[in-house]
Amino acid sequence: MTRYMSASDSLRQKIAVDSACVIKMDEKVDKTNKDLDRPVVKLWFVDISDFGRTSQFLLLSSAIFVAYLIYGYLQELIFRLKEFRPFGWYLTLVQFLCYLIFGLLEMYVRKNFTRKIPLKTYALLAFLTVATMGLSNTSVGYLNYPTQVIFKCCKLIPVMVGSILIQGRRYNCLDVSAMLSMVIGLILFTLADSSVSPNFNTYGVILISLALCADGAIGNVQEKAMKQHEASNTEIVFYSYGIGFFYILVGLVISGNFFPAFEFCRQHPVQTYGYGLLFSISGYIGVAFVLSLVKASGALIAVTVTTCRKAVTIVLSFLFFSKPFTIQYVWSGLLVVIGIYLNVYSKNRTSMDQVMLDTFTRMQTCFRSKRTSYRNTLTEV
Repeated sequence: MTRYMSASDSLRQKIAVDSACVIKMDEKVDKTNKDLDRPVVKLWFVDISDFGRTSQFLLLSSAIFVAYLIYGYLQELIFRLKEFRPFGWYLTLVQFLCYLIFGLLEMYVRKNFTRKIPLKTYALLAFLTVATMGLSNTSVGYLNYPTQVIFKCCKLIPVMVGSILIQGRRYNCLDVSAMLSMVIGLILFTLADSSVSPNFNTYGVILISLALCADGAIGNVQEKAMKQHEASNTEIVFYSYGIGFFYILVGLVISGNFFPAFEFCRQHPVQTYGYGLLFSISGYIGVAFVLSLVKASGALIAVTVTTCRKAVTIVLSFLFFSKPFTIQYVWSGLLVVIGIYLNVYSKNRTSMDQVMLDTFTRMQTCFRSKRTSYRNTLTEV
């Protein structure tokens, strides 16, 4: 009987060990599959795929802030040269040429010349990129710079509409409230600018509105293409801006604006080509960071981060460049910020509720502790 029980126990132990091994092997396979499914995320040339999602978000967001704050400062600095204001499309041509060269160099360094996304998709991406950047650059010559930026802060509106049409997404009441808050804030900011700014022009509003619509579609098209074809950031930048460069070049030559712009820039090389090169470098790096954030966190989170960066750009614009100011800028800007907050809260409601609850609990505990200590002190006295 003892031998039988020992044999049975040994058999059961062996089965348990074998089962544990199978479970561990399954866990390893699942972990391997998760690692394979995880997208490759890079901060410029540094692979941060093994970092946690929070760390990736913080690193990429910080990099986007730095790159685009420099970008915004240089953009406004270039258009301080009043004679250059009609040549916004030529600046975009120079910018696209720089991006094309940078993309080619980066592909050479990475030894990756394989194209994964169809040229038809790149033709659409290039058109949207040209519309976004060309119209945005040109609008600076007709609008106060903070007004241009506040319009771009509301890119979330066409992104939401575009994601519904392109990707079939649905949004809740908080997202809709965020959009309405941004719309009202945008209208009030534009009205304030029209009343105090000598640079206000309705044509500039039309340009930046069209740029906003194109910009809203870009994020969704990029996200869909990157997920379907697993293309690298370098490939997307190279082909989008390469095709876009020829779009702009043909347009400028046909319209007859190429040679006047070229002659003016030849007479002012530092203020145009010099600043334009630095402007393009910061913009190119920023584009790479944004594409990495799109891959890591999705188009909506990327838009939220770039929108917050634009809010900081507005403040710096008033600090660095003298321009008319009215308190209505503050109230309308706050409405846009509220819209941004509602959108972020809608996407992270559980975690944000937990953070607020923990904060309130700690404050309540601290208050009770101090009140008890105060009462004890009075009792002793």
